[in-house]
Amino acid sequence: YCEGRARGAVERAIWATMTNRVEATSEETNLLIRLARQRFVLKSEGASPQEKDRAKKAMLDTIFAEGLSGHYSAVCGELGWPVDEAKLGEMKAATAKELGSLEEKITDAVENLGDTEVREALAAKAEFICKVGAPKEERLLAFKIADEKTVAIGHKLDMVFSQLVMSIFDEDFQLMRDLIEKCKLLLEKGGDWERKNKLKVYEAIYLMATRGFTEAGELFLSSVATFTTTELFPYTMLILYTIITSIISLDRVSLKKKVVDAPEILTVIGEMPALEQLLNSLYECKYGDFFKALPEVADLIKNDMFLAPHHRYFLREIRTVVYSQFLESYKSVSLDGMAKTFGLTPDFLVTELARFIVSGAINCKIDKVAGIVETIQPDSKNTLYQSTIKKGDHLLNKVQKLGRVIDME
Repeated sequence: YCEGRARGAVERAIWATMTNRVEATSEETNLLIRLARQRFVLKSEGASPQEKDRAKKAMLDTIFAEGLSGHYSAVCGELGWPVDEAKLGEMKAATAKELGSLEEKITDAVENLGDTEVREALAAKAEFICKVGAPKEERLLAFKIADEKTVAIGHKLDMVFSQLVMSIFDEDFQLMRDLIEKCKLLLEKGGDWERKNKLKVYEAIYLMATRGFTEAGELFLSSVATFTTTELFPYTMLILYTIITSIISLDRVSLKKKVVDAPEILTVIGEMPALEQLLNSLYECKYGDFFKALPEVADLIKNDMFLAPHHRYFLREIRTVVYSQFLESYKSVSLDGMAKTFGLTPDFLVTELARFIVSGAINCKIDKVAGIVETIQPDSKNTLYQSTIKKGDHLLNKVQKLGRVIDME
């Protein structure tokens, strides 16, 4: 474990360098997403002082260069930074000037030009208000007004995607869900394949953020070959999210077919050695290697904006997967032998298994006196019977309560 932690520091450094290089050289990554990731680093307890200093410098450089007055006020209040009133005043003046120019273009388009020019002017204003960090109500209203003047489905979808980026920055998952549903309705009326594939990634991000890992994994897997959503993250990070969500939701056969042997994943996974080792060791049943790689992958998850809230959940679920996979091959196995296979101490293994047995995650029992673990084959028919009885009792109780209410009336 300690060896894994030591290598984990190197892995984090490589990953941070790789991510910073992509963000520094790619003009495609959305400005709000870059700011959101920098904000995450600044608020992260696991980030080093040097990482926080770099994130702060990068964030302030972007804010001052782009004139993001609203974001500057918000981030200073959120992180307790002193406000440079002179620079804030300059940015507000520049924002007001640009808004005045946009209003003039809207007026000119309404009076002298056609509906297309009006729509473009309104959309430009909405995008600008979103970019500089105006209050949420103003941003939503600006997009609503622009949407009312828009006829083409493609343009409507583009504005919804802009609002989805805004909702990710605001961490407003309720709004994100509503926008995804709106996008689906629009795509039923029309829309090209690129926008349909883009929606898959946005929906997968929403599902991953709300812990719907199984559904998110399916959407990520279907996006691997058609990924164009570079405004959110580079392709390497798509592979990271695909493996993390799939490894705890797919059975071993599906994992081999869809992930382990997938050509698109094989071309990229080498850039993340720990993740490659975790995936391959799980499939190849090399459990000692699996636990050596796990701390490093856990660090990758803790350092990601979308995955960090689910760090403990992932560790619990992946350990359930690996213990269950091992025990499926045995009717009983010695504690010492199992502990040696996993590279753990017997006492630690007993504590681990006991926790999962109590929660119902693993079907086995521990005979501490004999020093063995016995697997219990689940009786699917009995489980279905018990579930049906419970649901029937619940339905009868509801009917009885409803009957009493009717009698009272």
